[in-house]
Amino acid sequence: MAPIVSVVIPSYNSMMFLPTTLNSVLQQTFSDFEVLIIDDGSQDNVKDWFTTISDSRVKLFSQENKGYAGACNTGILNAQGKYIAFLDADDVWVPTKLEKQFRCLEDNPEVGLVDTLVFFVDSEGEKLFTAGSIYKPGNVYETMLVKNLVPCGSTPMVRRLCFDTVGVFDESIKGPSDWHMWVRIASQYNFQVIEEPLVHYRQHSSSVSRNTDIMLRGGLQAINSMFDDAPPHLQYKKKESYGNLYYVLALKAYTVNRNYKQAVYLCLRVLQIYPNKCFSRDFIYLFSKIILYFTLSEQGYNQVNRVVSQLKNLSRALVSRPPQGF
Repeated sequence: MAPIVSVVIPSYNSMMFLPTTLNSVLQQTFSDFEVLIIDDGSQDNVKDWFTTISDSRVKLFSQENKGYAGACNTGILNAQGKYIAFLDADDVWVPTKLEKQFRCLEDNPEVGLVDTLVFFVDSEGEKLFTAGSIYKPGNVYETMLVKNLVPCGSTPMVRRLCFDTVGVFDESIKGPSDWHMWVRIASQYNFQVIEEPLVHYRQHSSSVSRNTDIMLRGGLQAINSMFDDAPPHLQYKKKESYGNLYYVLALKAYTVNRNYKQAVYLCLRVLQIYPNKCFSRDFIYLFSKIILYFTLSEQGYNQVNRVVSQLKNLSRALVSRPPQGF
């Protein structure tokens, strides 16, 4: 009898994290699943390691390197489940993830993709912060055209029927090929979000998402393809989509890669392509911090950051303190 859920894990030289990632699947409270690990031309000992896996639900597929999209497609084509959940080989699931997403899709037949919130964690798995929801569920197609609402590839569970309808991942797009995929699904199906952080989204130096050049080239390619398929009344949003892409990469260059010169360049591209973005609070905050960095010495900049952080903590404490004298 076919499993209800197929879990697809694209893996490329991921043995540092893969055993922990797989273990988080095997510990799920929902157990009617298969796991398809796609060895995408790895040069580590993943095949030897797989011989130690005794759970018959876990399968290994080895192929020449095709990239993330190609690995996902191999998983989709071999999946038997009614629903397909994707999991990056360096991320970890909370035990109730599959159970809650399965129930959501069963209860909402109009929904094609169900998302979750995430914990951002470091390379050691220590929690950094929790990302809140950034959109309302339902018909999100128009919003998805200008902003990737599903930035972590380990959160979505997708109805298998979606891929029969819109096709598989575009393997010519490197980097954000998943954004391109989710937009196509959003054009046909509603999205839903479970407002709980059910994924530990690992941030580490070898992650492809930290390579700003790859993400920029792939992002521009994805945007062009998405708007080739978009209806005429939405074509005006293309510049906004470009602007948001440059902003997100500027934020990543500044906060994750600490590449401040690149962050400045990307911010200037935002202003050049979509000037309206400069009025948003997020952009003003980011650009101000970048200018402050170049104005002050590194020591002075760090001191200002510490003071701002202390003021934020004090503000939160005052807000959360109950009123006195009542």
